[in-house]
Amino acid sequence: MNVYRACDIRGHAVEELSPHMYRNWGGNLGRKIGPGSTFVVGGDVRPSTGPFLAALIEGLHRAGMKVVDLGIAPTPMVHFARWHLGAMGCAIVTASHSPPAINGLKWMVGRLPPTEADVLDMQQGSKETVLAKDESSSGAYQKLDIDAEYSTWLQQVWDGRGLASGSPIVLDPGNGSWAGRCLPCLEKVFPHLCFRVLHDRPDGTFPERNPDCARPEYLGRLAGLVGRLQADLGIAFDGDGDRVAFVDNEGKVLNTEEAIWVLLRSFGDELCGQTFIGDIKLSQCIAERARQLGAVTQVQRSGHGFIRTSMIRTGARFGAELSGHYFYSELQGGDDALFTACRMIDYLAKNRISLAALRRECPQITMTPDLRLPVAEEKQDEVLGRLGQYFGQYPQSFIDGVRIEFPQGWGLFRKSVTEAVISCRFEASDGKSLGQIVGKVCRVLGELGSDLWQQYAGEQKGQ
Repeated sequence: MNVYRACDIRGHAVEELSPHMYRNWGGNLGRKIGPGSTFVVGGDVRPSTGPFLAALIEGLHRAGMKVVDLGIAPTPMVHFARWHLGAMGCAIVTASHSPPAINGLKWMVGRLPPTEADVLDMQQGSKETVLAKDESSSGAYQKLDIDAEYSTWLQQVWDGRGLASGSPIVLDPGNGSWAGRCLPCLEKVFPHLCFRVLHDRPDGTFPERNPDCARPEYLGRLAGLVGRLQADLGIAFDGDGDRVAFVDNEGKVLNTEEAIWVLLRSFGDELCGQTFIGDIKLSQCIAERARQLGAVTQVQRSGHGFIRTSMIRTGARFGAELSGHYFYSELQGGDDALFTACRMIDYLAKNRISLAALRRECPQITMTPDLRLPVAEEKQDEVLGRLGQYFGQYPQSFIDGVRIEFPQGWGLFRKSVTEAVISCRFEASDGKSLGQIVGKVCRVLGELGSDLWQQYAGEQKGQ
């Protein structure tokens, strides 16, 4: 698998990426938009981000762009600057939640995220040499700090001046892009609430915890501090600040379905007649809950770019991805971890209800995590076709791979965009039915089925 993914670019900062590539990507983006247009850039806290960001800016500048450089900034703040300034596009040097040795690029040109064809175009454009400085149509450059404008906007949306509590809320930016920034923002929005923060020093080596906040095993210190302080809530962010996870007042890390369940509840009647976009990998109970609230539900392929595009095209009110991205109409279909944190804080404080109580309202979910089968890329279509044909008597969808609707649950089989594997996921009404569905699939897959069953049995044993 190469560094060009379905929604973005990501690879090893030393072995697979180089300033030359970023320079050419900047030139390619500039040529797409045309000289004289405003383009916003920023980057996360990784050690490799500085030289990569400088090279990206050089490529944009030589293509004649008016570059607005936010420097080190959370991804949502770069997107805020894009529409706040009326820019034609933006790009962020980041690898999101990946380990510190990895870096990459996220971008938008116009109003929609990149398609797979756009990513392919960037791959082809990376081979072109940008214009030499004396041959270029030289653009403009501005260094900008937009923190004040962002926090003022956040305060306008979530005016929490009337809310107060004696119990603290614990923030964990994980040494990532919100480190040093999330606390001042939230104190401005909720001036009478008490906040505590840990891992608040920006450090792209991520010395305190892994930048992937969606993994409960990385949030042990946050959960422990919530318990010791008897805090109302714990909030964790990922490396570039667009994903968020929650710890309730009992120190329990919510899984994504539980968090979505609570966020759906926070909308109340606002969702009636509105569209909700859900990740195809989510539990069926999420779509059912959205329908109970009167929402029109749509299922979308996994990936922040796919869900964001669907949000924009449908005008959806709310969307959610299993990895902890949450999307809103107020953000022009985009996602912002701090915005989601504000929604959660606002809802709990105004209703004087604990997150633990809300978590317990979520139905019990009987589901596997992603089970990953190594399959050579040239054989993956054959495996997916075999499953679809064998279970042809059951309803199937092909939004992302093949999803088969069994009488007591479903199975999803999709190609990974990062590895030569087929990712499998199952849900059923109860544990016995789950085992039966997995067993049926394993018998069809032969030797691959043995590997799948071992993974499934290992997961069940570990629970």
